[in-house]
Amino acid sequence: MTNEKRNIIVIEGATASGKTSVSIELAKFFPIEIISADSRQVFKYLNIGTAKATPEEQAQVPHHLIDFLDPREYFSAGQFAKAALPIVDQIFDRGNIPVVVGGSGLYIKALCEGLFDDGMPDKHEKIYEAAEQDIRKLYDELKIVDPDSAAHYADKNPRRIVRALEYFHSTGIPLSVAQKQFAEVRDFTPIYFAINREREELYYRINRRTEIMWHDGLLQETESVLNAGYSPELNSLNTVGYKETIQYINGEISELRAIELIAQHTRNYAKRQMTWFRRDKNVHWVKPSAEEIAKLFTDK
Repeated sequence: MTNEKRNIIVIEGATASGKTSVSIELAKFFPIEIISADSRQVFKYLNIGTAKATPEEQAQVPHHLIDFLDPREYFSAGQFAKAALPIVDQIFDRGNIPVVVGGSGLYIKALCEGLFDDGMPDKHEKIYEAAEQDIRKLYDELKIVDPDSAAHYADKNPRRIVRALEYFHSTGIPLSVAQKQFAEVRDFTPIYFAINREREELYYRINRRTEIMWHDGLLQETESVLNAGYSPELNSLNTVGYKETIQYINGEISELRAIELIAQHTRNYAKRQMTWFRRDKNVHWVKPSAEEIAKLFTDK
């Protein structure tokens, strides 16, 4: 790494793939500090259900942008980038290497490449819920007017498909074309690594981690947050793990069903994550090995 060209390490991948342990292991090879790129680990009190690095793990390597927001607060990818950019500079000033670790692809993109603002006002959640009922028709339309965006949104996320169509019909320009014309200059170069695990192994790890989370106190953690006055309708709690646990607390499902649903929904989320990361041709897919990442990074 030279003074003229500042490189950062990005370790991304599906949930439960082993990003945290690999990133901490990387400290054996470089003086690093970790910037968490996780849309849920930013919240206080939500520890078990978000699989935060333990206090012991955080003590081994400095961590940033973790466990600092009240669960009632709104936090976006754009806000994440705004908060993370000065931290990157501070880490470099200390003579260390920033290591961005997480599974929130949009957060990583916002930090490393900038985030295109389509200028469209946010719509109510119910609009997107309605879109889910007719998502195939909307997706087929998007394939005609903006095939690049359609390919990018192969997971058929209603929010993204609707906004891409809205942008096209409002401007006459495909969203993918506008995004390619947009670029924010960064004074660092990200080197992307993604943890590669076979699907069967990843799903086993997800199932096993779900059981461990439950027995380690996910139920008690959720009850504690609710008893502290936090609404179950909050976006921070309307996520995999907490959503199903709240259903159990409300008597809507059994304990066994709650655990099954958490594992199932986490597997679904992991699949969407992998779809996102595999679209990026700049990613180096690696085994869950800090040594392999260190070698490849040194070669860059």
